[in-house]
Amino acid sequence: MTTVSPSAGQPEQARPTQARGFLPGLPRFAAYLIIALGALLTIAPFYFMFVFATHSRTEIFQLPPPTWFGNNLETNYQSLMERVPFWRNLWNSLYLAVITTATTLFFCTLAGYAFAMYAFKGRDVLFGLLLATMLVPGTLNIVPFALIMQALGWIDTPRALWIPGMASAFGIFLMRQYIGSAIPRELVEAARIDGATEFGIFRKIIVPLTGPAMATLGLVTFVQSWNGFLGPLIIFRSAETYTAPLALRTLQGIANTDWGALMCGVALTVVPLLILFAIASRQLIEGLTAGATKG
Repeated sequence: MTTVSPSAGQPEQARPTQARGFLPGLPRFAAYLIIALGALLTIAPFYFMFVFATHSRTEIFQLPPPTWFGNNLETNYQSLMERVPFWRNLWNSLYLAVITTATTLFFCTLAGYAFAMYAFKGRDVLFGLLLATMLVPGTLNIVPFALIMQALGWIDTPRALWIPGMASAFGIFLMRQYIGSAIPRELVEAARIDGATEFGIFRKIIVPLTGPAMATLGLVTFVQSWNGFLGPLIIFRSAETYTAPLALRTLQGIANTDWGALMCGVALTVVPLLILFAIASRQLIEGLTAGATKG
């Protein structure tokens, strides 16, 4: 005689599972509280930067410090413009950042496409050597960089910064990883069979499909160039060629710093980056996460 289990033939009831939160082991309220505190600590420096830009030096250093906007913004702005040609310095930063970003996007995407889609002799060795350059501290290149730029006669000119910065190891690595994981090799082969040229494939297929990675690389490169200090410090000699970070540095003295004017200049420098990040934040996240599961 065959014994039949009472539950035979009946669908097994699904066991209730507890939803896994983004911080396992913590109550949801505690997780949200930690995130809120982290966001507050991140936003606070920016808030006080804008607040201090509207106060005088005396008001900034009073105890307790001001926590709301004051009435000294116009005075701080005038003091800033009297000390440095700040709008000219902002233009220098914008020019350098835009041209560096544009050239970096083109050459890094082109190199990433070659490393991802072409099988040539020594490809992996060359790519490994490229990644190894990321381990070399940038400070080791200061003296050779300055000597080469001086020999070329490029001191006090923007091309001394954007020409060496036309490509980066990180940019090539990012684009290679993204292209290798997001674009099927069969798509490129089909385009070749249809008679497309190699540069035509790059322009009409690769570039349109690498939007998130290009947005990420562009944003990172723009911010890095905009905030660059050491390179401009080595190259630029006159106040008219200074970038914004260098101009702000000249406002700092040993005991006579006009902190209101300095904060006003910092605010003017940061606002474009905040706007740029607000516009491209989604593409930044997509570009950084894409290709993470494929080498």
